[in-house]
Amino acid sequence: MKLMLILLLLITSLMAVVGAFLTTSVSSFYINTFYEQITDVFGQDQQEFVSTLRSEAAQEDGAQRLQEILKISAGELGIDYRSRNYFILDGRTGAFLGGSAGEDSLPREQTANLLTARNAVARGDATLVGDKSDITADYMDVAIPILAGDNAFIIYILDNKDTVSELNAQLFTIIFQALVIGLLISVLLSFLLSKTMAGPIEKLTAGAEQMAAGHFDTELPVESSDEIGILTGTFNEMSCILQETLAAVENERDKLDTLFLHMTDGVVAFNHEGGLIHCNPSANAMLHRSLDDRCTYDELFGAVYPFEEMLALQRPNYAEGEMLVEDRTLELYLAPFSDQARGGVLIVLHDVTEQHRNEERRKEFVANVSHELRTPLTNVRSYAETLRDAEEGDIPHETARSFLDIIITETDRMTNIVQDLLTLSRLDSGHTELILSRFSFAEAIQSVTRANALAAKKHGHELTCGSLEDLPLIVGDRSRLEQVMMNVIGNAIKYTPDGGHIRISAGSTENDVWMEVWDDGIGIPEKDRDRIFDRFYRVDKARSRESGGTGLGLSIARELVLRHNGTIALAPHEGPGTTIRLTLPIAGPAST
Repeated sequence: MKLMLILLLLITSLMAVVGAFLTTSVSSFYINTFYEQITDVFGQDQQEFVSTLRSEAAQEDGAQRLQEILKISAGELGIDYRSRNYFILDGRTGAFLGGSAGEDSLPREQTANLLTARNAVARGDATLVGDKSDITADYMDVAIPILAGDNAFIIYILDNKDTVSELNAQLFTIIFQALVIGLLISVLLSFLLSKTMAGPIEKLTAGAEQMAAGHFDTELPVESSDEIGILTGTFNEMSCILQETLAAVENERDKLDTLFLHMTDGVVAFNHEGGLIHCNPSANAMLHRSLDDRCTYDELFGAVYPFEEMLALQRPNYAEGEMLVEDRTLELYLAPFSDQARGGVLIVLHDVTEQHRNEERRKEFVANVSHELRTPLTNVRSYAETLRDAEEGDIPHETARSFLDIIITETDRMTNIVQDLLTLSRLDSGHTELILSRFSFAEAIQSVTRANALAAKKHGHELTCGSLEDLPLIVGDRSRLEQVMMNVIGNAIKYTPDGGHIRISAGSTENDVWMEVWDDGIGIPEKDRDRIFDRFYRVDKARSRESGGTGLGLSIARELVLRHNGTIALAPHEGPGTTIRLTLPIAGPAST
């Protein structure tokens, strides 16, 4: 019965949602089409047509002339003389003067759009048009004031929504028919399915009752290979294993004692009087003291949870708490065991110090990501809203293009941030594999130097590279190491004022090669030198954002260098600027 009711409710809910969506969509479509047709005829792009209406309305027989013009434009307005008609009304009194239908086709009461148009006539404001739509109303209308000299008229177009009503009625009939058929099919299928499932379950219930009575040799026939058949077979296996399990309880108790002795989590147990009865070595280590029989619950954990309230808890309820022991944070799970008269309290201690530190790092990382993405997102939204809300001709073409360029620039910045975050994520998770090969360290430096020459020239920098002779071949992922070099040299170019100097030097020792990038740029404050490789750290945020920096480049560089068992760090530097030194093992990461 539950299965049948669920399927019936599902079918009914689905068809109701579909019906509501379709009828609402049809009404919205006709309303939008109606007002689009009116806009195409009377909109701002049709000022010549509106001017013609006003000039004709200024004549003595203005109402008749307006009617002739509207009759010619009836096709564009969608006038079908059945559900949609036009009317010429006196602008001051609202009296009927003519139209494609008689006066009896007008609404009995003044609509909101008619009142808007009459107010426009009273104020002499021809731009105030009654064109508000209401999807719940049983009509669609628009009232357009025409002011010409002493004459004032209202062109009123009314659609009684007969077409929409007919279509919705047909949709309702189709949906109702589909609902009835679906319900009939659901009843039949759910009945057959429930009968198929209920029979084996009843047999399993009878077998479980026999096992509960102590007949562990009960065996049920397996009549199918589906989930019910698997459950029946599992039931038969359970009846055989249960006897073996009962015999092995004593052995399992010994195993638990061994587990408590060697487990990494601390376990402490107290009797119903609060005296210590059990404590494993991990608990001693976490509490930084050796526990003995003289220790009590109140002494150790009374401040976390009162002992009497702990004993009053009903199983399987338990309590949680935290406590600080020197520089460590311990998470406690407290639960009563047995009854109040014979039992006590069992406490499991878990060291969550590292988890708390990781959580703080995660929160800081999320805050940094949010901060970095907020500015470009705000800029994109601001310029996009400006372009959206501007009327045609309000914003010059060049200005609009500059807005779009800014949006593209901000989008590229966000893309770079996301790409760098993905790179760091892969490096952190170890999913990025190095493609190792033997290559010339000198050629790699020359390639990166040439790639940055144009950027340095644009800033007026003098980019020089020292002698690269006698540099050995090294083993590593050339593309990744060139990415590291590009980042270091790019930062030197970015953070050096125009007209600066950047020098690249390299050398080797018996087992390592090294490269240094020296610049006379803005340098790094002494207090921030330890944070240069932190994620999202930037010396000059304004300059970095201006050039599209994400603050993640050096973090990625450090991770890649560490994967190669190398080092990257600040080197001693005299005067303004910075020197960064990269050191790599010649034999590659597998050699260390």
